[in-house]
Amino acid sequence: MAAHEILAATNAVVTLDVAIPGIVWPWLVTVNMWAKSIGTGVIFMLFLLLRMHPESGNKLRLQTSIVAFIFINIFLLFTLADLHQPFRFWHILVHPSFSSAIAWGTFMASAFLGLLTLLVLVAWRARTKDECNTNYDKILLWTTILAIPVTLYTAALMSQCTARELWQMPAESAQMILAALLAGSAAMILLGGSKLSYEAKKTLGVVLGLSALMSFIIYMSEYIFGPMKAEEIAFTLEYIKGDGPYTVMFWLGQWMTYLLPMLLIVLSRSSKSESILKLAAILALVGLFLVKHVWLNIPQLLPMS
Repeated sequence: MAAHEILAATNAVVTLDVAIPGIVWPWLVTVNMWAKSIGTGVIFMLFLLLRMHPESGNKLRLQTSIVAFIFINIFLLFTLADLHQPFRFWHILVHPSFSSAIAWGTFMASAFLGLLTLLVLVAWRARTKDECNTNYDKILLWTTILAIPVTLYTAALMSQCTARELWQMPAESAQMILAALLAGSAAMILLGGSKLSYEAKKTLGVVLGLSALMSFIIYMSEYIFGPMKAEEIAFTLEYIKGDGPYTVMFWLGQWMTYLLPMLLIVLSRSSKSESILKLAAILALVGLFLVKHVWLNIPQLLPMS
């Protein structure tokens, strides 16, 4: 071996020789996903209402656009806050790596925010002008289409963590879409209030109930059958089974987000009670934060070495 090669070998510097302990993606990322679900979900629901119940959807154009704009900005703010070097975020735009879900997510979220800004401006002008409503609907179509990959991109980001078997792409993709439908329908029920017709409320209740049911089935499938798929999943799920540190939070989230809202929606349909439907919406929104927080944290608690 040459002398310079020996010298280089002896001068090697170890920068990291152990796995990073603890949680790398904290509650900031939970807020990120929760706000994104609301911001994209209300756009989905407005698109649905304008086609199924236009008399209700027409009254909610401006309010929905403002709510989506606010929550997508919260999503972007907490994304920025979670970066280790937040003042270098512009590197993503100037020196993008198109093999990274973060770069794609940044471009799509920025475009989505631009479309939401247009929706707010057009809706403000469209309060008395039918022509502006037509323009609004054209922009809303493209905004709704773009909302789909914006909702899904977090699942792609999590699936890149190849050592976290619990975050599998197919299941996480479904959960992201279902979370947006659940959060969007719940937020629209609270936002619409008396502006929604009874039929429109029934439709939103059905969306809320079905998205809660399907999401609950996926979580229970992972909970029961996940250990058969990978040993790592079996160890990860111990944090939410038995006396695990996240057991209470996990089941509290499941009841608040899925089980109780489904029951309350059935009761609201039989009694035609708007108050019960609103309670279901509130529980779903609060519980969704707990569910996302638990599912984000427990894979990070498993030592990788």
